Amino acid sequence: MVKRNNYIHPLVSALALLMMGLTTSCFGDEPDYCEADIETVLLHVSDPQGFFFQATDSLQVVLSTDSTVTFIVRGDADVSALAPVLTLSPGATVQPASGTVHDFSMGPVSYQVTSQDGKWQRSYRISVVPTHVTVADTLSYDFEHFELETASQRYYIWHNVLPDGSLGNDWATANAGYRISMSTALPEDYPTTPLLDGYDGAAVCLRTCDTGPFGRMANKRLAAGNMYLGTFDIRIAMSDHLHATRFGIPFTDMPDKFTGYYTYQPGPTVQDFNGNPINGRTDSASVYAVFYRNHDDAGNEVVLYGDNILSSDLIVAVANMGYVAPTAQWTPWDVKFEYRADVDPQLLANRGYSLAIVFSSSASGGDFIGAIGSRLCVDKVRLICTHEE
Repeated sequence: MVKRNNYIHPLVSALALLMMGLTTSCFGDEPDYCEADIETVLLHVSDPQGFFFQATDSLQVVLSTDSTVTFIVRGDADVSALAPVLTLSPGATVQPASGTVHDFSMGPVSYQVTSQDGKWQRSYRISVVPTHVTVADTLSYDFEHFELETASQRYYIWHNVLPDGSLGNDWATANAGYRISMSTALPEDYPTTPLLDGYDGAAVCLRTCDTGPFGRMANKRLAAGNMYLGTFDIRIAMSDHLHATRFGIPFTDMPDKFTGYYTYQPGPTVQDFNGNPINGRTDSASVYAVFYRNHDDAGNEVVLYGDNILSSDLIVAVANMGYVAPTAQWTPWDVKFEYRADVDPQLLANRGYSLAIVFSSSASGGDFIGAIGSRLCVDKVRLICTHEE
């Protein structure tokens, strides 16, 4: 069901915690890695249209939590002599130097950034992956690849498998937001965690969590567990928290059905913004997928955010589970995409559409309404796609 235009996504609840008490984009209890960052990577090539799927693919903005940068280029692109141009934190240096030519057909290239004062260093790997646009009838997301976030070792992150077999960063959570309010939490205490004994192998578990004294002081008393295809930009969360969630990844198939398995157990008491119980109300989760155009009519790159993920005019199709019935057993869902507009085949082949898959343990978490203890687990997610022969 499409929400009204002023809809605020549940992920915003965790992001808003970043607005209080955070005075820099780094955390005061650990080394100032923000002084040793790669901020952007640019690839200059002589024939951008023949090399990239979209002209805007030539520039990658690197999030502060990322240590890998991947460029997806056309399958016949020559990647044997490329010179990435890096933008660094003020005063930082990098080895090898920005603009150095590398043969990316041999695999990723490692870079080491050193802060201006020489105290801190960070390592990065940059990959350029030629990809032939192939049509797969079914795409699988099984949540088997996860690890603790590299810089802090405080919370889990998830990876997808890229065409060359390496691991990408298409899955995002707002775990970094929860870290602000509950800095002493163990990795297993965060809203989004792995579940080793899922429906088939590992699954992902999303819980609505108490934000503790810090959250009560700010009157933002809970954080819904969440996971989505896209990115979470902690650097702008203070100034523009709605746009810190960037939903969607480029997608070259036409999605037809969205399926998977879930368990859901709502918490005992739904509470309002002020922490008061809402009598007679049971918490509900969010499970949906959105397919949308990722460039506007003028050719400008577009992503969807926490305030328009279900309302943007660029949305082409939505598959929304709607009401998520409580169940302690692994239960299948099977939702068909409802299309609102035609798909341009050439634009599709050129990565002109994006797909967002979104899960949240409390559907009204963006208003800080939900039940602490609500628990949504998902596994064996599939996108069944159609194509023309």
